Amino acid sequence: GSRFIRARVGGAPGPLSSPAAPLEGPQDTTLLFESRFESGNLQKAIKVGPYEYVLMLRPDLYTAKHTQWFYFRVQNTRQEPLYRFTIANMAKPKSLYGQGLRPLLYSQRDAQSRGIGWRRVGTDICYCRGSAEEPLTFRLSWTVRFPHDGDTCFFAACYPYTYSDLQRYLRALAADPARSRYCTVQALCRSLAGNTVYLLTVTSPGGAAGKRAVVASARAHPGESGGSWAMRGFLDFLLSAHADARLLRRLFVFKVVPMLNPDGVVVGNSRCSLAGRDPNRAYGMAFPGSFPGVWHLRAMVQRVLAEREVVLYCDFHGHSRKNNVFMYGCDAGGDGAGTRLRQRVFPLMLSKNASDKFSFSSCKFQVQKSKERTGRVSMWRLGVSHSYTLEVAFSGSTLGGRSSHFSVEDLKSLGRLLCDTLLDFCDPAPAKLQQCLVEAEALLQQQMGRGPGSGGSWSDVSPSELESRYVISCHHMSPRGA
Repeated sequence: GSRFIRARVGGAPGPLSSPAAPLEGPQDTTLLFESRFESGNLQKAIKVGPYEYVLMLRPDLYTAKHTQWFYFRVQNTRQEPLYRFTIANMAKPKSLYGQGLRPLLYSQRDAQSRGIGWRRVGTDICYCRGSAEEPLTFRLSWTVRFPHDGDTCFFAACYPYTYSDLQRYLRALAADPARSRYCTVQALCRSLAGNTVYLLTVTSPGGAAGKRAVVASARAHPGESGGSWAMRGFLDFLLSAHADARLLRRLFVFKVVPMLNPDGVVVGNSRCSLAGRDPNRAYGMAFPGSFPGVWHLRAMVQRVLAEREVVLYCDFHGHSRKNNVFMYGCDAGGDGAGTRLRQRVFPLMLSKNASDKFSFSSCKFQVQKSKERTGRVSMWRLGVSHSYTLEVAFSGSTLGGRSSHFSVEDLKSLGRLLCDTLLDFCDPAPAKLQQCLVEAEALLQQQMGRGPGSGGSWSDVSPSELESRYVISCHHMSPRGA
């Protein structure tokens, strides 16, 4: 009964049609391409030389744009030649591929024989404007050698995390008698294609009376799979036997939606759902039939707020143009100085806990008109005073002596560090909170040229003025001690 059978796991059953260019014999070195699998995206491959291919990505379904996520298979590889690939229809004018980001490769033979999974590959990487005929498209090119003859390999823009991966994780969770005691899994709603949008409730057994709530979500944008790996680390830690995890479950009720846009993830979209629109610009719109995930998430938060305080909302995303990890918060400018400073304390604490990954200087707090219908702004308007988007770079970190791509373990560690920071933020002995507020105010006074007793108040400072000076100064704060 689904309207979009091909957007469901197991949809469109039956064998795939044959490749467009079958091999002519064992000496034919043509690569065989395939992307008709879950989360796959490659529309066309054109052989332009013996070992050179021009590739075209499929736009998000029901749109003519949003070409960024790629994930495809190649077969009939040769170990010796140097291959050149060019994706000719990338959509964004700027990309981390111009700053050292490299594509990912997975070799089935290396995975089976040596336990090697996804790895970064590619030399002579170039990201540049397209041809004169296609001035609004951009080209990504890279050169690579395959590790084996006759291998099956995959390329991807970021470590894939599919809807089936999430379902396997939830099945293992349900089968674990320890973790299932304090985690319930239910359907928040059904997507347009009939896929379940899952809601996890995590808290210690024995009731939720007197507990505050924390809400987290991920994968509104399907091409930002790094957000799912950070969410995986968040859940792994929260459901662990660690003393801090037990304390968090005693203190809070966690409401977690790990994959808001499963349809987009299944079909290999970059940004949109099957409505052909960006779901993270649809909050507050009265269209549950078009955007069921975000509509039901917002309604759920309203119900929770009627019962208890929601101390934090965090929406996990990925970023294709900036390195490191950072947050977007909410500051509309009408609040007093204390509220403005407190908006910045949670990201500042996270930067101290994750000093080699999290860049406070990259955080922004202004609420732009174009972002009014995002998750973080919508939740803030509902009354969640600390509402953030967590942005995880597609590439890696330039902090703490690092200059490297994020591994899956790096991404998962962000979830644990977020939990650590939540405990700091809500510590009943507020020494760390007070220290951050004092440091922030002192730095602001210094940066704004106002010494103690100079008159005036922080409520006179505009958000943009406060932001531009505050992020520069706080970038140099010392990291948290052990």
